[in-house]
Amino acid sequence: MKKNSSTLVNKNTITSIAIGGFDGMHVAHQELFKNLDENGAIVSIESGFANLTPKVYRQEYSDYPIYYYVLDNIKHLEGDQFIKLLNEEFPNLKKIVVGYDFCFGKNRRYCIEKLKELFHGNVKIIDEIKIDDIAVHSRVIREYLKDGEIEIANKLLGKEYKIYGHQIKGQGLGTKSFVPTINLKVEQFLLPKEGVYITKTILNEIEYNSVTFLGHRVTTDGSYAVETHILDEDIINDTYTIQIKFIKKIRDNLKFDSFDELKNQIDKDIETTKNYFINVY
Repeated sequence: MKKNSSTLVNKNTITSIAIGGFDGMHVAHQELFKNLDENGAIVSIESGFANLTPKVYRQEYSDYPIYYYVLDNIKHLEGDQFIKLLNEEFPNLKKIVVGYDFCFGKNRRYCIEKLKELFHGNVKIIDEIKIDDIAVHSRVIREYLKDGEIEIANKLLGKEYKIYGHQIKGQGLGTKSFVPTINLKVEQFLLPKEGVYITKTILNEIEYNSVTFLGHRVTTDGSYAVETHILDEDIINDTYTIQIKFIKKIRDNLKFDSFDELKNQIDKDIETTKNYFINVY
């Protein structure tokens, strides 16, 4: 039975921990969490480079409490000092769960065998996880997102890749000349390759079928934009924070010779998205 993680529990009650970076909270990470006991917790080492699930968003993907440790504050520790810190932080710790490539301490010079030697408890090692012969690692998922390979990235994540953003004022062309869109400013999150995507947009915790463009507006003002169009809904958005789940890439970002060509393509993108939700999703 997992703990309710809305508030962190007393560390004295924790008997098992999973240690890692956990950016993405992907399929391989979830395999670590499966090996925690009912009084388990997640120890997330913060390197400052997480952009699949930045710090405050990770708790969404686990019911175990997450404790964050900034790498710069602990990377000077020798192996025995790191284990001593863990034992002090979690005085009833009996089990540590890590991935097969886990290393720790100063210059990452201590790895699995040293962990087993230094920690006087159960050490559970999770082997490398592969899906369709693709190793599941955050760095691999990032590359698929950068290439626009959303469906592969989602398979490795074990969920649809999701970003959070804040609504901002757009060009004003959508409502006047094309279709109404919600424009977002996105920070911290890695954005997929420029193009048009079949998506789900979440407003006030309600999911709507949508089509989303992200990239430079090469046909209009050339600025970078993230804008989403809600299908078949007359939405008056009253929330500042917006979530977008990426499902499938429709096309790359293209330059059109006229507004009419752009408008025709937008209509085609919307029709493609509608058909997807009717026939596939």
